[in-house]
Amino acid sequence: MLKLSVSIPEVFNETNNEFIGGHVVDIELEHSLVSLSKWESFFETPFIASKDKTEEQVLWYVEAMTLTPNVPPEVFQNLSQDNVDAINKYINAKMSATWFSEEEKKKHSREVVTAEIIYYWMISLGVPFECQHWHLNKLLTLIRVCNQKNAPEKKLTKQEIAERNRDLNAQRKAQLKTAG
Repeated sequence: MLKLSVSIPEVFNETNNEFIGGHVVDIELEHSLVSLSKWESFFETPFIASKDKTEEQVLWYVEAMTLTPNVPPEVFQNLSQDNVDAINKYINAKMSATWFSEEEKKKHSREVVTAEIIYYWMISLGVPFECQHWHLNKLLTLIRVCNQKNAPEKKLTKQEIAERNRDLNAQRKAQLKTAG
């Protein structure tokens, strides 16, 4: 969860001859499957696949991420550059200690990932629905781990077996200090 403090500048209302605003509003945001689903329901387009989003779409996603109830619209209109940077940093955060090898990263599917696809993955892998409130990157990491752990063990090619045996023989020669 991300907590932000947004400053609302003081403005003069000429109708009532009074100053309005001049306060700070604290909001809590959550980049999760729930917020992604809200956004996709509104715009009817995949959030993850669409790289270029309009300013309206980005602002709407921030509103969809908001957990704080009854936030006035002027709060979102007064996000500072520091607020925006914090939001981007939070959205892009890995949120996990798990890492994957370079070989595993090269495999990319052409499937367009939407909220419903992620929900399907959760159901098929038995991931509890309470995880829909996790940071989205953490949830996607869990799904990837589940897929790898459930996948059949990869068989080595003849070339990989020969390479592994050469390495083992070299290690043994070094340990025993022999020539072969």
